[in-house]
Amino acid sequence: MKLIFEKSAAGRRGVQTAKSDVAETINIKKEFLRDKPAEITELSELDVVRHFTELSRRNFGVDTNFYPLGSCTMKYNPKVTERIASYPGFAHLHPLLPQLRGGGMLTQGALAVLYEMDLLLREITGMAGFTMQPLAGAHGELTGIMIMAAYHRDKKNKKTTVLIPDSAHGTNPASAAIAGYKVVPIASTDKGVMNIDALKKNLNDEVAGLMLTCPNTLGLFDPNVKEICDLIHSVDGVTYCDGANLNAIVGKARPADFGFDIVHINLHKTFATPHGGGGPGAGPVGVTGKLVDYLPVSVVIKRDDGTYALEYDRPKSIGYIAPFYGNFAVILRAYVYILMLGREGLVRVSENAVLNANYVRVKLKDYFESAVDTICKHECVFSPSKEMLDSGIHSLDVAKALIDRGFHPPTVYFPTTVKEAMMIEPTETESKETLDAFIEAMKDIAAISVKSPEKIKAAPVTTPVCRPDETAAVKNLDLACL
Repeated sequence: MKLIFEKSAAGRRGVQTAKSDVAETINIKKEFLRDKPAEITELSELDVVRHFTELSRRNFGVDTNFYPLGSCTMKYNPKVTERIASYPGFAHLHPLLPQLRGGGMLTQGALAVLYEMDLLLREITGMAGFTMQPLAGAHGELTGIMIMAAYHRDKKNKKTTVLIPDSAHGTNPASAAIAGYKVVPIASTDKGVMNIDALKKNLNDEVAGLMLTCPNTLGLFDPNVKEICDLIHSVDGVTYCDGANLNAIVGKARPADFGFDIVHINLHKTFATPHGGGGPGAGPVGVTGKLVDYLPVSVVIKRDDGTYALEYDRPKSIGYIAPFYGNFAVILRAYVYILMLGREGLVRVSENAVLNANYVRVKLKDYFESAVDTICKHECVFSPSKEMLDSGIHSLDVAKALIDRGFHPPTVYFPTTVKEAMMIEPTETESKETLDAFIEAMKDIAAISVKSPEKIKAAPVTTPVCRPDETAAVKNLDLACL
């Protein structure tokens, strides 16, 4: 392409392409070409770097501070996974490149990753097959429920309802409803697990299946999970495991061995790539043998000659549920993470995650009200103590006060089965020193809440943004304090 030099609007000389050359070389229609250079502000590299560096300092994430966001598993993302995800051979691929012919060798590595990730997840969960397409955990839920529905349609079963515990993730009933099912909530016991008697009362031939978070949102593993799955199977129902909390049992136990027929895995929770900022995510769905035929197309297969290809000839498939093959970069990071840790490493992940959660639970149980005072798995749930509540201090106040002390607040007011809930998940990647600092901050907040509650009510005072009235902010948005 021919280059010419012209003076910009600011009077400086800049490199531009000749109008005729641009149109001829990259086929831009002449009516879309500029008559004069764009009036873009010219900045030095230093100004630009300082601008974006300053913006980055305003961000809060796992690379900078402790992020105990219960139910979301915000653990450290190893930088080796980022390095490999940025390899040109992966990062520069286009999903429309040929699988085999011509440029097909460019895509064989990516197809191999998808194929081998399927095999790895089968081993981890005990399932018979996976789809990598779902773009998030909730997307995986919907995919799983669509597979459940396809199974019942194929068998001509009359199924109308899905049973879901009252402590489930909010996306569970939403996914079931979107798929056309009536949602029937099942109550929990005072020990925080599903009430078997309530389950039996709602069990009938119209039950399509059950969605169960395992471990659940109180951080508890339901000891009756095998009996629960057997009860659902007794009416030809399908059991669905919400695997968002897999970090607590990865390498130690497999959902298929409990009796689950379907599981979704949040790769962005369990296997690197924390999902701050709303994304990106990946929610692969695994199924047992009786449901493999209903998995979405396409499916990566390995041919007799050792090459990989996409298979579309699956008559019972639910079809496409996402463009192309899922969030490949997230899948790749998880693939690297699993290979890097191996079986022994994954076992240590769950062991250390459970150890950290119980360390926090034991250290804080005398200062806050425990939702369930028993050994937990990946997370523990507290409420403010009676003395704190009598002083007018609520979970939201504790969350705001933690910001002043340099910690991201835990999840508050969830699960809804616990009044004033504060759900804390430290994950296995946090050190004892970090947990001790967080524990001391929580103890300090508890003490000040009783002695000087007005100080906690005023929090946060160390941030440039004032504390809004949440109710008023919803009804009458005012940006004056930003």
